[in-house]
Amino acid sequence: MKRKLFMSGILGLGVLCMAYSTNHGIAQNTAPGGKKLNKIVLSQQFEFPGKVENDSADPQEEDLNTAFTLGYNSANGIRLNPRAIKFVQDYMEQNGEDLRKMKGWAKPYFNMMDGVLKKYGLPSELKYLAVIESELKSTATSWAGAVGPWQLMPQTARDLGLKVNRNIDERRNYTKSTHAAAKYLRDLYREFNDWLLVIAAYNGGPANVYSAIKKCQGSRNFWNLQYYLPAETRMHVKKFIGTHYIFEGQGSVTTLTKAEVTEQLGVTATYLINRRLSTDELANVKSMEVSGKYYSAAIVKNIMMDVNEFNRYNPNFDAIMSSNDNAYELKLPNDKMELFIANKYIILNESVQMLLSGATVVK
Repeated sequence: MKRKLFMSGILGLGVLCMAYSTNHGIAQNTAPGGKKLNKIVLSQQFEFPGKVENDSADPQEEDLNTAFTLGYNSANGIRLNPRAIKFVQDYMEQNGEDLRKMKGWAKPYFNMMDGVLKKYGLPSELKYLAVIESELKSTATSWAGAVGPWQLMPQTARDLGLKVNRNIDERRNYTKSTHAAAKYLRDLYREFNDWLLVIAAYNGGPANVYSAIKKCQGSRNFWNLQYYLPAETRMHVKKFIGTHYIFEGQGSVTTLTKAEVTEQLGVTATYLINRRLSTDELANVKSMEVSGKYYSAAIVKNIMMDVNEFNRYNPNFDAIMSSNDNAYELKLPNDKMELFIANKYIILNESVQMLLSGATVVK
């Protein structure tokens, strides 16, 4: 049965594509060396500049043109790369209606994925990878043998801790496969430190990305090296960006290259945007600007807080405090902030002692 969703006539190709990927080189190859605008709101999240809020409205062509002419200069300051505008505009026009219908029935899956991705310190927007991989279908199977909502290959899944045999295939389990995909995405980001390259590597394998970098004279800018990638992988990244804009109405760090993140958000803001706090957590949080030789280990010791929780509230704290910026908007739950204030000078003294004794700062 033909699907309207993900038709790739976007670039005049006129070819129907399956919703999920067919190449899936995921982990099969090892990497070498190891002005403010009024907005129209669609389905509560899909936004365009130029009109008043109307939840039931559909985007008109002039709205789309205005939005993309402005480079999607959204409230969070993230702009779409000029080389992506035409693709994303066409993609949203062709697939927006189908994808917006998904918002209702997919909410439980998205909520679960948000929680898992947050646990691994990953941007929640990465859940849209599962949308373009499988349309969130546990039964999705590619010709290459990739299975489940995250379209994992058998050996990749086993390497990530899933059971795959004749009797059981945990790639079809939403929660377990999301944990596995999150581990892999985390490892890919540690490898490439660029979300667009991560998405490319998830689809086509790290080796294809490294090959494209080499052919592009060492450039790690996706928009420069994209044509050295397999066509499916190149389109996969763009589909992710388009899907992200349909669901979020704006971009995020996952729709930018590393250089664009730094340029548009600044170094410190780049770190802080990775905070993954729920609405309830944000309602029960206090902030304080800190500077000096504070060290996370001394803080968590004195406020009796789990180090992983501290890092979730304050990503890259030690790296920023040891940099030239040397200032941080510390965020803590109310009770923990009270303990921090009460023990502030003790914490600072212990931090200095730890650093002088050779404590490791992860950059």
